Amino acid sequence: MTRLCLLVDRIRVEEKLLIRSLERRRDVEFDVVALPDVIFDPVASAERRYDLVLNRTLSLTRGLAALEMLEAGGAVTLNTREVVARCGDKVSMSAALARAGVPQPAVRVATSPEAALRALDELGYPAVLKPAVGSWGRLLARLRDRDAAEALFEHKATLGGPQHGVFYLQAYVEKPGRDLRAFVIGGRTVCAIERRSEHWITNTARGAVTAGVPVDVEMDRICRAAALAVAGPEALIAVDLFESPDGYLVGEVNATMEFRNSIEPTGVDLPSLMVDHAVAVASGGIEARFGAGAAA
Repeated sequence: MTRLCLLVDRIRVEEKLLIRSLERRRDVEFDVVALPDVIFDPVASAERRYDLVLNRTLSLTRGLAALEMLEAGGAVTLNTREVVARCGDKVSMSAALARAGVPQPAVRVATSPEAALRALDELGYPAVLKPAVGSWGRLLARLRDRDAAEALFEHKATLGGPQHGVFYLQAYVEKPGRDLRAFVIGGRTVCAIERRSEHWITNTARGAVTAGVPVDVEMDRICRAAALAVAGPEALIAVDLFESPDGYLVGEVNATMEFRNSIEPTGVDLPSLMVDHAVAVASGGIEARFGAGAAA
């Protein structure tokens, strides 16, 4: 019998679907553990023993702290803290893609408004300013000219704070009204969707409409390469792709992937595939240690 922990800070539709998939399996026992109820002690004797902790936390900061404690205590985690941290930081993610030669839009990173303006001179306009840490299409800005960039950079400098100290700039890609999201589970591209919107930001969190698209040979190659570069062969990953005249470009790689809007259009039972993979990874039988806590 495989013992799994589903680690959450909030139960969304995705987590409910994972729970249903876990409940259907006769070879799995599992707990749903909510971060607000847990005290982590990395050196205490194990009060609960799990073969694997399936991380589904929303908060990057809280999730990384929990994974750090769990892995220090010997837990096998999916995705690991290293993977979550790399996917959660666009600077780290882009560096990993570049090292592996995975195609992505041109990127510049600067740490001052003056350097960011010079970076835009290299990239050209329009360009996209993204928060180094962030999701759901929030705080993105399309910069059409230097006047707009100067005004926005002045706002960031005035606001201050660590989130405004790094300028992550990406060349703007003229999308055909959509971008693509592919799901890679254990090194296999299992399905893909398009996210279509009249707005230039095509996140489903911003109202984009989804439809299934076939996974062609080149998409599969690019997605598997991106997943391997950023997350490794065992990870559960979503890869966001842009279509360009030169082929697919990787926009982002996501570790705590959302999939509620992708099951029906693709016909692929993503939560069951994720659970199957988690059980396979858990076969090593390593324990996860919790200092205290309660099942949600």
